[in-house]
Amino acid sequence: MISMDGDEAQARAGAKAPDAAGAGYDGRNPVVASGGAEPATATRARTKAEAAAGSLMELVVERGNMWDAYERVTRNKGAPGVDAMTVDDLKAWLQTHWPTVKAALLKGGYMPRAVRAVDIPKPSGGVRTLGVPTVVDRLIQQALLQILQPIFEPEFSASSYGFRPGRNAWQAVQAARDHVRSGRFWVVDVDLAKFFDRVNHDLLMARVARKVGDRRVLGLIRRFLEAGLMRDGLVQQRAEGTPQGGPLSPLLSNIMLNDLDRELERRGHAFVRYADDCNVYLGSKAAAEHAFEAIRHYVESKLRLQINPDKSAVAHASARDFLGYGLIGREKARLKIASASLRRFRQRVRDELRNCRGTSTGKTIEALNPLLRGWTSYFRHAEVKDVWEELDGWIRRKLRGRIWRQCKRSVTRARLLMRRGLKEERAWRSATNGRGPWWNAGASHMNAAFPKSFFDRMELVSLVDTRRRFLFQS
Repeated sequence: MISMDGDEAQARAGAKAPDAAGAGYDGRNPVVASGGAEPATATRARTKAEAAAGSLMELVVERGNMWDAYERVTRNKGAPGVDAMTVDDLKAWLQTHWPTVKAALLKGGYMPRAVRAVDIPKPSGGVRTLGVPTVVDRLIQQALLQILQPIFEPEFSASSYGFRPGRNAWQAVQAARDHVRSGRFWVVDVDLAKFFDRVNHDLLMARVARKVGDRRVLGLIRRFLEAGLMRDGLVQQRAEGTPQGGPLSPLLSNIMLNDLDRELERRGHAFVRYADDCNVYLGSKAAAEHAFEAIRHYVESKLRLQINPDKSAVAHASARDFLGYGLIGREKARLKIASASLRRFRQRVRDELRNCRGTSTGKTIEALNPLLRGWTSYFRHAEVKDVWEELDGWIRRKLRGRIWRQCKRSVTRARLLMRRGLKEERAWRSATNGRGPWWNAGASHMNAAFPKSFFDRMELVSLVDTRRRFLFQS
């Protein structure tokens, strides 16, 4: 038997003893991921919440808060949960059923539905399981988030960047680079093994109960944690973990790991944490190895989590990637796009081109552009610049190869090259050279027939130009 401290016992008691008035409520188990609280909502909610820590549920169901939550959920769209209700169906359903749901929330008897399991392949292999709540449960989680986030946000470390208002992955990467530039060339790369699957519910609820006194809210959060996971029509009960997919999950993960942040600060470490990715920067290998063992002991004994020995390491900072970026150099460390990120990007381009077989070049470019624009936006701060021109040229070559492949006969290729301005003799010599699509895509005749200006007119996103535009705007 594992003993509980005072906080943990209080959390367990509060979660399992809802108000008597709601204990027998059967209700609709409305059972369908969105982001954090809007800044204006957060400010308003914080003032109210701090003044009424014992009656938070009234703030959760308050009309203005619910309307903000509704707008966020409908704006984020998202897939249906186990009841197949879509976001478009939500308004009509609430017009009929919201009074019943609100009464159940206020009594402490609302019962969430199971979440729908969705497995997402991980770049490193294996799958990440998302738990998609019903639309109604997403709405309630979002309303909870908007009240709870302003209560917990001031408690979080300045070195924590994931899923917090006004913070992002780029700031985390920049902080990591600055730690290396300050002389901390060694990194303890901490990877928590299956963090979202193994969070201990009692420990998590103990940490929530430090700031939340309303037992209805504590009970509701625990029921969200314990909601079953439906896979292939069968519901699996959960005794641990907080599956990704609902609006509340990122906040709960930050609450759980905030104690780790404070322990690292207490030890005087320079670190950066983004969700469950944590890097600690030190000046020597010996110090890094000592810190690694101390962190392992703390994580396993205090948080009851496990460090993944295969993915965690002590190494030179330039040898480890962080949030898709890598580093070159030491005192003047520069950010680069990690090799693994480049490989994944190239594969995504190949997959998109494969999905567009049989379509025109224009339609293919339309399908590619969102990927190119989004990828460039995320990696625009990479300070090693040659890669952008190289990737632009590679993408155009892939498209030229696709054009060549679509012209299956030599006569069709010769006529195409002549239409694109090549002289007849050169066009026929090129069309009958017997080489494959990739070789021809890089040859001078295809570059002359389909230069960069051709793809510019087709409105293909240029990584170089888009990155320059993003940096200018920022």
